[in-house]
Amino acid sequence: MRKPESENGDIAPETNAFFRFLAPQLAAVIIAASSIWPYYGLRNEHAPWPEAAFAIGGIAFLIASFAREAWWRRAIHTLFVPLLWKIHTLAVAPGWFLLVFVVLLVFYRGSPGGRIPLYFSNRATAALVAEIVGNTPSTRFIDLGAGIGSLIRPIARSLPDARVSGIENAPAVWLLGFIRTRGIPNCAWLWGDFWKTPLSDYDVVYAFLSPAPMAPLWEKLRAEMRPGSLLISNSFAVPGLSPDEVVEIGDARETQLYLYRLRETADRPGPNPVSTKNPAPDLERLQ
Repeated sequence: MRKPESENGDIAPETNAFFRFLAPQLAAVIIAASSIWPYYGLRNEHAPWPEAAFAIGGIAFLIASFAREAWWRRAIHTLFVPLLWKIHTLAVAPGWFLLVFVVLLVFYRGSPGGRIPLYFSNRATAALVAEIVGNTPSTRFIDLGAGIGSLIRPIARSLPDARVSGIENAPAVWLLGFIRTRGIPNCAWLWGDFWKTPLSDYDVVYAFLSPAPMAPLWEKLRAEMRPGSLLISNSFAVPGLSPDEVVEIGDARETQLYLYRLRETADRPGPNPVSTKNPAPDLERLQ
C-alpha cells in the first residue's frame, strides 16, 4: 500500500522513502560521471560502459552502507546499474519489460513506494489473532493490506458475531482474496488504499506490513480511532513505543505479535512504560 500525499499537502513518508531509495543511485551516477567524463570526454573517446556501470554500483553500495541501509537494499543498489547495462546489451524487446512491469504491478503494487511487501499470515497466527479478537464481543476488525485473505477468512468463520474486514489494493491479489472470502456473511472484502480509509469504525486493526510504515500508521490510528482500540502488528514494532504485550506464536518463523492499546488523548504521545514477552496473550488485560 502507498500513501501518496498527506492531508496537509505534504509529501507522505512513503513517497519520501521512494525518493530516498533513488538518491544513492543518482548520487553514484553523478560522482562516476564527474570522474569519467573529464578523462574520456576531453580526449573524445568512448567511456568504458561495463567498467562505468560497475563503478556506479560500487559507489551506490558505499553510499547505501554509509546510510546504514538494509543488506538487501545495498545489494539492489550495487547490482541495479550493472544489470541495467547487461540487459541493454541483450537487446530485449521492449514488450517484455512492459509485461514484467504489469505482472509485478498487479501482485506487488504496494512494495516499491510504500516498502510494504506481500506477506501471508499463517494458520497459527490466524488462530491466535482470532482468540484475541474473540475476547471482545461484537468486535469490528480490519486487516490492512489483507493479501489474499489468509487471515480474515478463518477469523470470520470462527467468529460469526464479529464484523471482519480486509482491504487490499494490488489488483491480482485483491481478486484472489475476493474469491476466497465470497459467501462469508460477516466478512467485507474492500478495494482501496488503507491510508485513505477511515479507521474510526473499527475496534481492532491488524497489520503485517514492514518497519517503514509503522510510525505513520500509529499516528493515523491515534488520530482516528477511539481510546481502547487495539493494534496488532505482526513482526514489526512501532518505533519508540513499547507494546502492551508481545505474543510469541511458536511457529517455524518464530512470529511475534506486537499489541498496542490506544490510550486517552493525554497519554498517547508518550511510550507505554512496560514491554513484556509472553507465549500467549494476557486476554484479561486486553479486555
